[in-house]
Amino acid sequence: MSAPHTAPYRQYVFHPALPTRPRSAMPSSPASPQPLRIALLQSSGRPGSVAANLKVLDEAAGRAAAAGAALLVCSEMFLTGYAIGEDVRRLAESADGDAADAVADIAARHGLAIVYGYPERDGAGGERVFNSAQLIDSSGTRLANYRKTHLFGGFEQDHFTPGEQSVVQADLGGLRVGLMICYDVEFPENVRAHALAGTDLLLVPTAQMHPFQFVAESLVPVRAFENQMYVAYVNRTGPEGEGAEAFDFVGLSCLASPDGATRLRAGRGEELVVGEVDPELLRSSRETNPYLRDRRPGLYASLV
Repeated sequence: MSAPHTAPYRQYVFHPALPTRPRSAMPSSPASPQPLRIALLQSSGRPGSVAANLKVLDEAAGRAAAAGAALLVCSEMFLTGYAIGEDVRRLAESADGDAADAVADIAARHGLAIVYGYPERDGAGGERVFNSAQLIDSSGTRLANYRKTHLFGGFEQDHFTPGEQSVVQADLGGLRVGLMICYDVEFPENVRAHALAGTDLLLVPTAQMHPFQFVAESLVPVRAFENQMYVAYVNRTGPEGEGAEAFDFVGLSCLASPDGATRLRAGRGEELVVGEVDPELLRSSRETNPYLRDRRPGLYASLV
């Protein structure tokens, strides 16, 4: 098992580029939702130690809140580590277990919503374990829990049961927020289902390893553009695991916007990056690029 990363977080604030049309040409309403500040925590924490990872989360939540973020998104399996072998079953908890209570306390103390990845046991003493992500709001209330539907490779297929609900959503800050995990976003039909269900911001905790960095660099911005939504893709970083279960996570967490731009981009190391999801950009981009309106689903029936 690799040693935990000890480098301090670097915090960036990126200012989004202007939309395709000048703002003066786009009417706005005083009642329109305000931009949502979002923080992406690119960290692998300490694999195998829930207590240590809760400390990392607490510190990052403080930094994110100080930067004005209303939402903090962590990586896939953040709470326990990803490449932990049989410890997956030992560390798995229910969605309302002690670890969830600890995350809820962190969210409430710092006044921001948190999305985190963790191994979920299906009820007390349940045999099934899911690769899950949970959204807890700034009051400590659990809003949504998602179980990964597309399991990647032998490691995940050996340790987890696939989820069966493809679209899981919640309302947050005036936006419809959806949850996915890593490999799920690589299936275009999966993301399109979210678009048709009205998702504005898709949150994707991930554990993307070498040599698949092109997913973060190229595929994620395309998913955002073709589905006219924001996509927050939050990765682990650095080496983790041993032997056949050794991975080198590539970082490169990003926030992609519906105009196809990358609004935030982390590097390869431990980072906390902060930016904005702009409802006005969502509106104007959807007006300019009406993919959902112009599609002809009758021609694609053979795909499903």
